Amino acid sequence: MKKKVEFKDDSIAELTAKSRDLKQEIFNLRLQQASGQLEKPHRLRKLRKDVARMETQMSVLRNKNA
Repeated sequence: MKKKVEFKDDSIAELTAKSRDLKQEIFNLRLQQASGQLEKPHRLRKLRKDVARMETQMSVLRNKNA
């Protein structure tokens, strides 16, 4: 995914959409993990961190607009 610096140019709507997509991917990977078919377990951790970065950036943008 992107680095933190690359998220700074996105709007709250764009970040929300990307976050939703990543959460869906995390859900799908968890299903694979439960069934024993997950080939890259490190991908889950990376996606969770990316979602957290997006949530943080959205918080910063909300505070700027307030």
